[in-house]
Amino acid sequence: MVIGVPKEIKPSEDRVALTPAGVHAFVKAGHKVYVQSDAGIGSGYSAEDYRVSGATTLDTIEEVYAIADMIIKVKEPIAPEYNLIKKDQLLYTYFHFASYEPLTRAMIDNGSICLAYETVEASNGTLPLLVPMSEVAGRMSIQEGAKYLQKPMGGRGVLLGGVPGVSPGKVVILGGGVVGTQAAKMAAGLGADVTILDINLDRLRHLEDILPANVSTMYSNAYNIKEMSQIADLIVGAVLIPGAKAPHLITRDMLVDMKDGTVLVDVAVDQGGCIETCRPTTHEDPTFTIDGVVHYCVANMPGAVPYTSTLALTNATLHHGLQLANKGWKQACRDNEGLAKGLNIVQGTVCYQGVADAFGLEYTPLTDILS
Repeated sequence: MVIGVPKEIKPSEDRVALTPAGVHAFVKAGHKVYVQSDAGIGSGYSAEDYRVSGATTLDTIEEVYAIADMIIKVKEPIAPEYNLIKKDQLLYTYFHFASYEPLTRAMIDNGSICLAYETVEASNGTLPLLVPMSEVAGRMSIQEGAKYLQKPMGGRGVLLGGVPGVSPGKVVILGGGVVGTQAAKMAAGLGADVTILDINLDRLRHLEDILPANVSTMYSNAYNIKEMSQIADLIVGAVLIPGAKAPHLITRDMLVDMKDGTVLVDVAVDQGGCIETCRPTTHEDPTFTIDGVVHYCVANMPGAVPYTSTLALTNATLHHGLQLANKGWKQACRDNEGLAKGLNIVQGTVCYQGVADAFGLEYTPLTDILS
């Protein structure tokens, strides 16, 4: 199979879909890999690094899309890429379709095969290709939240860990999955007073066992969220419904009861956000303020640490990518039920329920696609 790795053109996105080691694995398996010459610069990889690993480098994004059977990316295609995608071309990347209808309709119209990292499942129901970036984003949520709590950045002027004689900052985390757990670890490590909320009691029991003593757990419901939001210094939105839009747990009317300078970090923004007032922001302009509450809603948080993120992503995606290349997408998905769940749109047909529901589109069962 011919594999193409274009440079990411989403603003402030310096990750690349394959490291040179990843390229080497595809070449060793007998595939041809074409990499855009400057695709890896932001992550610390030169064109020569890729050539040494067996790739052919191309100067333009148009050349990469034109030659490849499978495009491997990091983030969803943006508007300038829509017309570069060919009918029946396989795209293997993060899509988060349910948060953006224009992207969904563009991929339906171009007849491509869209296999989304974020909905591929392991046998235990976890999301192995989402986990590494969720780990990065969860840890970054506290790093960024601590920064924007500083007074010059618009925050309350709170040091999360406090100092002797001064209470630590209060961190509230909505969701006890990968993002929430990593956020709790980081916040706890700084010495903050942390509360993590989730609707899964078994998960809360597990978190109670593994997290430090300065992390407490609480069942998530509207009453508890509202109560906790009024005493929090930093709130992290870490809610995930795979392949579907996140629910709004922090509503517009709740902001007026929060303390001035409270910081909201919505990690779920790329799935529509779990904070009603959130809207996607960028690393160049990451925050905005409503009713005195600072909102940090960068949709590609791991893009700020591209060296770490690129390595972590390739570690996770390579195995499945090789299956797709070695067998072809249809046979690979027939043989691997968890990989098949990554199929969201195939040749103009929506085959992921959450995407169809988000925009009232016709849904076709995956079994019909693979038969």
